[in-house]
Amino acid sequence: MGDERAERIAEFVRPLRVEPGRKVRLEQDFDPRYKAGIRRKRDGVELLRSGVELLADYQRRLAAQDTHGVLVCLQALDAGGKDGTIRHVMSGVNPQGVRVAGFKVPSDDELDHDFLWRYHRELPRRGEIGIFNRSHYEEVLVVRVHPENLLRQKLPGAARGPGVWKRRYREINDWERYLTDNGFTIVKIFLNLSKEEQRTRFLKRIDVPERNWKFSPADVRERAHWDDYQKAFSKMLSATSTAWAPWYVIPADRKWFARVCVSAVLAHTLIGIDPRYPEVGGETRRELAEVKRELERQAPEGEPADPFAAKETGEGKAEGKAKGKAKGRGKGRGRGKAAGKGRGGKHGGRA
Repeated sequence: MGDERAERIAEFVRPLRVEPGRKVRLEQDFDPRYKAGIRRKRDGVELLRSGVELLADYQRRLAAQDTHGVLVCLQALDAGGKDGTIRHVMSGVNPQGVRVAGFKVPSDDELDHDFLWRYHRELPRRGEIGIFNRSHYEEVLVVRVHPENLLRQKLPGAARGPGVWKRRYREINDWERYLTDNGFTIVKIFLNLSKEEQRTRFLKRIDVPERNWKFSPADVRERAHWDDYQKAFSKMLSATSTAWAPWYVIPADRKWFARVCVSAVLAHTLIGIDPRYPEVGGETRRELAEVKRELERQAPEGEPADPFAAKETGEGKAEGKAKGKAKGRGKGRGRGKAAGKGRGGKHGGRA
């Protein structure tokens, strides 16, 4: 794609990126209602449509190249808009090239392994985009806000002692570095919702019957820990936004703008990977040319030899029809001559 367009996208996402080494104070540093000067939702919808088309193109290249993989880690508080973001932003891509994994309360089997085990099992393959709807960062968010969960993880006493969070940050950073060294790009997105917007969305889930299923009383209980979560998010962003796997903080109070931002971040990431369609060698090209000639010979009368090329040029169809008419005229003339000879013979007979 053009350098100018790529630079515009890079400029758009730059304020959202958490620079490595930056100490984040979430409530002071990032505004959930920021919208980058875009005044109308209608304009945002157009931008999202363009972003979805761009993602679809790059996802096809990623799958064809089959060298790189992309892991999207999506974090947010309840009602942050994770499901809607996935549904809208990934609406144009081939479902075969995208895997979505959600992580709930760990099972007994998962608790019998290390804390990264269940996440490693769901990683995307090369050529795929994998999305973690909640991710391994739950282990330094929910578990940190509710440290009693450490007891459920069956850790040795020393592993639960002072320094556990600093150690987990280091282990997560090392794991992500290992993945990137092996060709898997990691995109970490935090949907930053204000406390008032969360309250409004909870009420909507209660007031609209079709949304009742999305609401749980547990969501309100977690809301009581709002300040603790803000601190946990701030520490997480500060400790784990790295040069190889940076965090992007997405203003999430306006769903349409959050989706524009996420599509821009993903587009920026794929532009950086720059996946290409594989090129075939000379022998393969010769085989393709032979097959092409054979298929062209099988074209029905009146049809272009290569319908795809005809559609691209706009000339092949007309050319095919012209050839068909010419053949028809030739046959007509042949029949006419034959008939003429026959009549001449009869007349000659009479003479």
